[in-house]
Amino acid sequence: MNLSKLNGVNHRLKIGLILGLLMSMTIIACGGDKTEEAPASKAGSKGIGPVNSVTLGAIDQSMVDRGKKQFEAKCSACHKFEEKVVGPALQDVTLRRTPEWIMNMILNPVEMTQKDPIGQELLGEHLTQMTFQNIKEEEAREILEYFRKMDLK
Repeated sequence: MNLSKLNGVNHRLKIGLILGLLMSMTIIACGGDKTEEAPASKAGSKGIGPVNSVTLGAIDQSMVDRGKKQFEAKCSACHKFEEKVVGPALQDVTLRRTPEWIMNMILNPVEMTQKDPIGQELLGEHLTQMTFQNIKEEEAREILEYFRKMDLK
């Protein structure tokens, strides 16, 4: 067997793999891989937890104010809207996820990252488990209202 031919094939294979890897990294870095944010990912997904239905109406400013306080006290160390900190950036979260999913993630983060496909994907991407903050359902609804208001900006 001619080893020089094998070395040439191996060299071309290595170059092809490196180029493919670089192209994939470029596409992801430029935002080409947006499967996590695609509207289809939120269609009907309510997540796992106590919230099965949320009725939304006009934004309630008093709920927004209470939600902002809850968010600042319990969430802002790990989450910002415009950038990833420890957890994912939250800008436009209400456009990517259903209200039920958002509230279930706030109320039931451990089970959501263990059993919910989107929660599992987020855990894999951010490599950190959202901690249980002992938030009541009413408080989670207020945080959701704050997110809704922030997503209007």
